[in-house]
Amino acid sequence: MKALVYVAAFAPEAGESAIDLSEKFPGSTPGPTPADPVALPDGGHDLYIEQTKFRKQFAGDLPLKEAKRMAASQRPVAEAAPKEPAGEPAWETIRRSLCTATHKNIPPKALKWMAERAKSKVTVVVKGGSHVAMVSHPDIVAVLTEKAAKAASN
Repeated sequence: MKALVYVAAFAPEAGESAIDLSEKFPGSTPGPTPADPVALPDGGHDLYIEQTKFRKQFAGDLPLKEAKRMAASQRPVAEAAPKEPAGEPAWETIRRSLCTATHKNIPPKALKWMAERAKSKVTVVVKGGSHVAMVSHPDIVAVLTEKAAKAASN
């Protein structure tokens, strides 16, 4: 692998969790939006965003119909995942670019800070973009991905 493109995503350092990064800066709002947890046989839980709150929390820049479809078919996150410490980050050794947005899952200040810390070669901010910027703004993400691939091959 020669290049990484993070799109509206966490870029943790070794030992950091998504919760650590969300709490480092104000603005993350997933707390008030979960649906009832779904119990798993191993004692863990799957977490979902309540469907009526999904668009505002996760996909605010998508048309209502598309956001409703995503809400109905969302994949869960394991309850333990946001607390899980990250391993060694690939961004320390691989050329990286970040596409950030102004969404509610990851505070914009956290995204900016992670891009700076990771020494992103190119950082694109999608104004008004949601956590699914790759769906709502595929052209921007595609251009960034192409630039990252070309730069890595030079």
